[in-house]
Amino acid sequence: MNTPPASDRALLPRLPAGHEWLPVRHGESGDRVYRCSDGTAYAKLSTGPGDDLLEEFHRLNWLAPFGLGTPAVLNWRPSDDTAVLVTSAVRGVPASELSAADLARAWPSIVERIDALHTLPPAICPFERGLAGMFARAEDVVARDAVNPDFLAEEDRGTPFPILLDRLRAELPRRLTQQAADRVVCHGDACMPNLMVDPDTLRCVGLIDLGRLGTADRYVDLTLMLANARETWKTPEQAQAAHDQLFEILCLPKPDAERLAFYLRLDPLTWG
Repeated sequence: MNTPPASDRALLPRLPAGHEWLPVRHGESGDRVYRCSDGTAYAKLSTGPGDDLLEEFHRLNWLAPFGLGTPAVLNWRPSDDTAVLVTSAVRGVPASELSAADLARAWPSIVERIDALHTLPPAICPFERGLAGMFARAEDVVARDAVNPDFLAEEDRGTPFPILLDRLRAELPRRLTQQAADRVVCHGDACMPNLMVDPDTLRCVGLIDLGRLGTADRYVDLTLMLANARETWKTPEQAQAAHDQLFEILCLPKPDAERLAFYLRLDPLTWG
């Protein structure tokens, strides 16, 4: 379908003559996403109370002064049964669209952009993305049998979801202690599609899809960056080089492989 259905057209803001809303995709939350035909704006539409869009609306407004290349809120239309969020487009292309060679060139600036976010003082951030909340969400998703198995690591796809959750539960005390010692402002969904890169300079220029932003263990972001970038790398050596470079640029101590694995297994259980 090249145009929104009539029900969505009635909700989307009117555009100047000669412009139209074009369907893009459905978000992980089920929101419908539209792009203005001139490429300057995006609209997300939620049927229901729009809680996820409200979260993103507040986070984008809070982030605006920090110069991280995040979208500007252009229009916000909440109601009891729908919500529409319109934002400016961020220039560039998603890092997920780069070749392995170009992603390798862009990787240092991608890491630096995430580091700039992590460097914001967590005490001034009004949003929380902590482990207790993430785990509670996972418990709800598992209880509703709403886990998308496509999001799971291949080795976990044959394991009942409650067993996966119980394995993570056993690690909670240790991970909560680590979070308390290394809490930063996290993107919350730092996958390659949400990191925008200038295709000419191969510099990271912005961050999008920030509805999960909040203070959390920095490994929440590092895990997703490394795991998602593996879909682009052509060899294990490229993946290892990106891993090593990430921790080197961030001046972090020896990587904690078990901590990375914990958040890699937790994240898929929080979508649903």
